[in-house]
Amino acid sequence: MWGDSMGTQWAVVWVVGTEGLPLFSTSMMGEQPPNSSESHRSWLVAKNSSSSSLDLESVVQPLALNPWDVVLCISGTIISCENAIVVVVIFYSPAFRAPMFLLIGSLATADLLAGLGLILHFAFVYFIPSEVISLLTMGLLVTSFIASVSSLLAITIDRYLSLYNALTYYSERTVTRTYLMLILTWGASICYGLLPIMGWNCLKEPSACSIVKPLTKNHLIILSVSFFMVFAVMLQLYMQICRLIRHHAHQIAVQRHFLATSHYVTTRKGIATLAIILGTFASCWLPFAIYCLLGDHSYPALYTYATLLPATYNSMINPIIYAFRNQEIQRVLWAVCCGCLSSTVPFRSCSPSDV
Repeated sequence: MWGDSMGTQWAVVWVVGTEGLPLFSTSMMGEQPPNSSESHRSWLVAKNSSSSSLDLESVVQPLALNPWDVVLCISGTIISCENAIVVVVIFYSPAFRAPMFLLIGSLATADLLAGLGLILHFAFVYFIPSEVISLLTMGLLVTSFIASVSSLLAITIDRYLSLYNALTYYSERTVTRTYLMLILTWGASICYGLLPIMGWNCLKEPSACSIVKPLTKNHLIILSVSFFMVFAVMLQLYMQICRLIRHHAHQIAVQRHFLATSHYVTTRKGIATLAIILGTFASCWLPFAIYCLLGDHSYPALYTYATLLPATYNSMINPIIYAFRNQEIQRVLWAVCCGCLSSTVPFRSCSPSDV
């Protein structure tokens, strides 16, 4: 409250609108200056005159561009372009109907939606601020990232079973199991994504907010614990895969009378590939998952951006690891680039361990 030289009192009421909610909480909630750019604000100036009448003047402060949001939008664009290529290649060619390609397609679809969600969030926050749209974009991001992590788990399970049950892998049971995993993956992801839209959010209770608005702290804790469970299962499965790779490489070396150095090179190559896959996943997601458990809505938004950005990079790296390294997908892409793609592109059958 300020007083002027004429003795007139001015009461300045700061109203933070629910529309155009920022993606992240800040440490200055409710205490930011008028020129703050953390959210879309409306300053209502009320003049209390001697006649006890109120004259309201609305001054809308434009939302300044946040560099972190720009980087996330650029990341979303790259993610969308990469995964759109994979989705088109897999679903366009009838040859890619094997279980492993269906799982890769699920992963690419989830990452594509994640990239689109980042782009839409940027567009809606800065150009079309709305509470409803904010919830929808957040639901899309939650759904897509959960589906991406779950698809990675499904791919890991498929790789393990392809080595553990190599003789029966190409059976009808494998196809049924793959479709079941896809249904569970997307069913659980969609249910999680609908929770903020159906009312489990912190719009009416800011104190319950997590580091990611409008998700509640409890919601984010559940997601983080679920991630750690998925990571633990993937770690255990990849350890078993390493043992199977060493065992199979030793058997092949004995049967074909390979030298010990050849056996060592084959085993080392397989284990190195698995280490890169698991290490990439852990380095991208672990910082954000840990911060979700330890962070609070009062912490600076910088910490949230710094941990979330590497998590988005996982969706950028997935197409390179799981799709573009595959020889059959490479052949289709080269055929498309050369303009000679036919409806039946011949390729050899391979196992998920080759992907």
